[in-house]
Amino acid sequence: MAPVFRLESAKKSYAGRTVVDIDRLEIDPGEFLAIVGPSGAGKSTLLRLLNFLEYPDSGKIYYAGQASSPALPLELRRQVTTVFQRPVLLRDNVENNVAYGLRLRGLRDCHAEVRAVLGRLGLGKLHRAQARSLSSGEAQRVALARAIVLQPAVLLLDEPSANLDPYNIGLIEDMLREIHQAGRTTVLLVTHNIFQAKRLAQRTALMLEGRIIEISPTSEFFENPRDRRTRAFVNGEMIY
Repeated sequence: MAPVFRLESAKKSYAGRTVVDIDRLEIDPGEFLAIVGPSGAGKSTLLRLLNFLEYPDSGKIYYAGQASSPALPLELRRQVTTVFQRPVLLRDNVENNVAYGLRLRGLRDCHAEVRAVLGRLGLGKLHRAQARSLSSGEAQRVALARAIVLQPAVLLLDEPSANLDPYNIGLIEDMLREIHQAGRTTVLLVTHNIFQAKRLAQRTALMLEGRIIEISPTSEFFENPRDRRTRAFVNGEMIY
């Protein structure tokens, strides 16, 4: 089966500093991949490249067999959705925030779909609440609901539960497991939290200084890492 994403010698730099430098990376359809690493490793920039918000300066990124570029068809771009660490919500109620993407796609009668997703994330009673009045955990769940109601082929997650309480983390992780087990969505999770990667991911990769240092099945990554830097990271040592 062809990979959803394939990166070949993909590089991205800012002000002369290379922040992503990946020789080769393939992400398979329906897999749950976690990318871990310290701050400044290039993880968030990688997500921006995968969501077509930016493009590599050199090398290639292929999505569904087509090279990522401004010419990539809109119907392919819309298959990939991102949930950022700090969600930006509209000055509107929760229900309209979650329905926004569907309405952009021309689906006006989406009340049932939106209410179903809100219920699954414990937000059913807040559908009329103003999004800007929510707690950080509630706002992050709204952002996740807004993404998954689109039924994306690929869901990109940038620290989706950072600084949240255990209750909200549990709700978000339960939903991610449900999405993955349904088998229709490829999930890529960027996280500092190695325990979250262990709980959720099929494969885990360590990213340092823009490079993928090691990638392997999650149990192997944590129990028998091949690279000394991976061993250090797994053991909680600082890596720079």
